[in-house]
Amino acid sequence: MAKKVVTAAAAKLFDYGNLVAILVPVLIPLWFGVSMFVYAMNRHHPNPRVGHHTQWAAYRFYGLIGLVIPVATFFPVDIRYYLALWLVLAVILVPWTLYALWRIDREEWHDMTYDDTPREVSWHE
Repeated sequence: MAKKVVTAAAAKLFDYGNLVAILVPVLIPLWFGVSMFVYAMNRHHPNPRVGHHTQWAAYRFYGLIGLVIPVATFFPVDIRYYLALWLVLAVILVPWTLYALWRIDREEWHDMTYDDTPREVSWHE
């Protein structure tokens, strides 16, 4: 029986990625791909609060980035339009993410232990 400890530090991971991606806009496409892995990894964390915070961070990011496709499709070839769009995204996402991180810090978190011993599964269960 091997006991493992799981911390709740993962609750902030998606929010940190959002901040880095929006503050360094060339990383947005990279974070879009990596964030799917982070979401899949943390949404079903043993601590349901980690999954909750991950889900809301994903809502914020994917909702705003989803806005980019239909809006930017009709932009002329001029960097000023993209910079204006990035500024709007940053003005919305940065304070919202900082508030979410503040809320995560104010929650009471406890480490969890679990048993990683595989169990036999019967088809009759």
